[in-house]
Amino acid sequence: PEAVKARLAIKNFGQPQLVDQIIALDDERKRLQLAFDTTQAQVNAASKEIGQHMAKGDKAAAESLKAQVADWKQSLEPLKLSLAQSEKQLQETLVLLPNLPTAEVPAGKTPEDNVVVREGGEKPVLANGAKPHWELTQIHGLIDFELGNKITGSGFPVYTGKGAKLQRALVQYFLEFNTAAGYTEYLPPFMVNADSAYATGQLPDKEGQMYHATADDFYLIPTAEVPVTNIYRDTILKEADLPLKMTAYSPCFRREAGSYGKDVRGLNRLHQFEKVEIIQIVHPDQSAATLLDMVAHVEALVKSLELPYRILRLCGGDMGFAAAITYDFEVFSAAQERWLEVSSVSNFESFQTHRMKCRFKGADGKTQLAHSLNGSSLALPRILAALLENHQTPTGIRIPAALQPYFGSDTIGA
Repeated sequence: PEAVKARLAIKNFGQPQLVDQIIALDDERKRLQLAFDTTQAQVNAASKEIGQHMAKGDKAAAESLKAQVADWKQSLEPLKLSLAQSEKQLQETLVLLPNLPTAEVPAGKTPEDNVVVREGGEKPVLANGAKPHWELTQIHGLIDFELGNKITGSGFPVYTGKGAKLQRALVQYFLEFNTAAGYTEYLPPFMVNADSAYATGQLPDKEGQMYHATADDFYLIPTAEVPVTNIYRDTILKEADLPLKMTAYSPCFRREAGSYGKDVRGLNRLHQFEKVEIIQIVHPDQSAATLLDMVAHVEALVKSLELPYRILRLCGGDMGFAAAITYDFEVFSAAQERWLEVSSVSNFESFQTHRMKCRFKGADGKTQLAHSLNGSSLALPRILAALLENHQTPTGIRIPAALQPYFGSDTIGA
């Protein structure tokens, strides 16, 4: 337990006492299970013995045992109820524990403690009067934030004209880039049930950040990771099926409660946005190498957009609830002079697959949990913001060469 507490401390988890509570609850569950099993075994053995006595004509002995069996059976029902309550309490406490960080995760509590792994690309030298993306979108008629405010509320922009076309071009390019690397494309539901949200770790941890359609008890997805990973919930795969590589586009919905201030202007933080995701389900022996492959894949995609970027290994305190290790990608916002997160690539190891009972049968016939990983490839709003700001010219916006076949032009504006 002390080793588990030490790893949880790296993740800045503030309730180490839960570990002791879980051990105590599990001990109680085992005690009740043993008592139930022992009593049930006594009932079974005595019932068999009653039959033997009756066969011999020893009715008195049989009746004596019947009375004893009746007492045992009477004690089984409260034992069964206590066991069910104990298991429920144990499960309710277990779900409060986050995934344990791997040994590579640095200690730390805030984003300032994240470790820069490497940087790439050149920060552009912009002409005087360079503008942030929220001004560029207005100048070129790409996004109407006020119209979104009118229709829904803050954080729900309306993309118009070439802005909508650029958004569509990015989605298509990202999906083509991913499928060319062996990922199978899916178009999943944009709402999930509670079982799916629990399986990938959004519930109960992120319930307050999710939009909940209470009439049908569905949740609007915060990422395509949720529905796509759940394709393999309650599944036993063959080892030969692994790895499973999936990609999906989806709108994403996040309440982002408590997010205020200068960092939320324009596309920096929205309640509805678009994202393309990559997900893998792999053999446990391959998950560490797969994580690095996925990081390299996202890096190649960011490079192709000709953007300055850096890769961070997140410290324990800045990691998500379900992740064992996470690499973040940030692109430089030239006009805002700050870094914007555009992707998180995480290895969840067996945390999600344990919750969703995703297993595979090895060559030896034994069944074990697979590992799951996912990453943004990429998150559109901030990528779009970075494209507009970094590729702005005195007369318009330059479209990167890789994106031109999908957008149909090399510029926006004159």
